[in-house]
Amino acid sequence: MTGTARLPRPIVNRLLYHAQQSPDNEVCGLIGSKDGLPAHCYPIANIATAPQRLFAMDPAQQIAAMRSMREQGEELFAIYHSHPAGPSIPSATDLAQANYPETLYLIISLQTRGVLEMQGFLLNGDTITEVPLEIIE
Repeated sequence: MTGTARLPRPIVNRLLYHAQQSPDNEVCGLIGSKDGLPAHCYPIANIATAPQRLFAMDPAQQIAAMRSMREQGEELFAIYHSHPAGPSIPSATDLAQANYPETLYLIISLQTRGVLEMQGFLLNGDTITEVPLEIIE
């Protein structure tokens, strides 16, 4: 992915809502796209042992989401998760666990009460590349 990532407002609203439903724990999921435009959000249970500061996607739910994408003719557009008490930038753990260098990583921060932040990145090894986000109506 190069350039700006375009995100439809309903997808953004769904991501932010998901993060707000679990303000003390990280939430996570996948976004599928059709023709390069995000089409569906697939929330996945966080099964990490310390969900307040880590995320680990439930493997069965992740496989089911990927299967659903394939059946609907979608491609993996983004992997998202939240940081309940930290900024919307990749942590050292996020970098270490990033296995999809071509895929957009969206990080939602709930650090500032009443203000939701979301940023996009490509993560490849120790390299972090910020991807500008554009919300489209």
